[in-house]
Amino acid sequence: MQITAALAVAPGAPFELAELELAAPGPGEVLVRIAGVGLCHTDLVFRDQFIPYPLPAVLGHEGAGVVAALGPDVQGLAVGDTVVLGFASCGACPRCAQQLPSCCREFVARNYAGVRPCGTSPLSLHGVAVAGAFFGQSSFASHALVNWRNVVRVEAGADLALLGPLGCGLQTGAGAVLRAMDCPVGSTLVVFGGGPVGLAGVMAARYRGCAQIVLAEPLAARRALALELGASHVLDPAAGDMAAQIRQILPDGADFVLETSGREAVVAEAMACLASHGTLGLVGVPARADSTLAVNLAGLITHGHRIMGIVEGDSDLFTFIPELVALYRAGHFPFDRLIQTFPLAEINAAIAAQHRGDCVKAVLLP
Repeated sequence: MQITAALAVAPGAPFELAELELAAPGPGEVLVRIAGVGLCHTDLVFRDQFIPYPLPAVLGHEGAGVVAALGPDVQGLAVGDTVVLGFASCGACPRCAQQLPSCCREFVARNYAGVRPCGTSPLSLHGVAVAGAFFGQSSFASHALVNWRNVVRVEAGADLALLGPLGCGLQTGAGAVLRAMDCPVGSTLVVFGGGPVGLAGVMAARYRGCAQIVLAEPLAARRALALELGASHVLDPAAGDMAAQIRQILPDGADFVLETSGREAVVAEAMACLASHGTLGLVGVPARADSTLAVNLAGLITHGHRIMGIVEGDSDLFTFIPELVALYRAGHFPFDRLIQTFPLAEINAAIAAQHRGDCVKAVLLP
């Protein structure tokens, strides 16, 4: 079928709207009409080749929409179902068996290769293949072809177009707090970065009942929003040494720190904020593949610090995304306050707005 998609054509270049051909759903595949798709920093990381990906390509990995057609051997879905799209996983490896599909042994091959597991892309332009299957979906488009394992059925609602970011950024921040680090009631948390991931962590920590929730963020508007969403304190990194600022609030340091920027200098500051036996959760994508972290081993061992890499919030899509939808609709996870919508045709304006800090999370409407 013919679809409309935003095409990434070159590193750093604007996306171009194009009419592409999308294959019919094969075994285990689901055709989804996209109602809305989140714009994530990770999309730009791949467009700009900080992580290599074949171009031209259709990116997008936070889609939500309606099932339009099913291929053979699809389980648990029907035409007309309202769904959120997540990342791809194999379903057969030890980590998938532990309900940790974000640590699937085939995660890279199934999400970052530009082709389906069979080795073909579902997308083409004038008969020439275009890289697709990004995170198993490529949802910067009117329609996406997705394996049933990364399609999560959710209860229908007028908010369907806004739910896509639950498939990556929001579940990453919330899952870091509720699943990966599993911050207990009464614990203390410091979040570095007030973007969608960081603010999702703040909202999750408030819901969990953390005693102190501190956000470090340079933009004043995001600091103000964080206070409304549940942060107990907000700090401006430009105001001075972050560890010193944080220890004025938490003299013994933080039980948990969530670092969302991926910047080496910020990660080092985050390490300096940990309490004894504290945990540092890392979710930010670094700007370079060879980014490294210098750790004082004596201090690490003496204080029992733990450093944890977190992928997609350690989420199990089929249980955690519906849980977040339920929390949102009950008023406990008001992520809609982060969102501004743009037509898909205005994707480049949406990128610019996020870069300026005018909006926290852009959602594109095909």
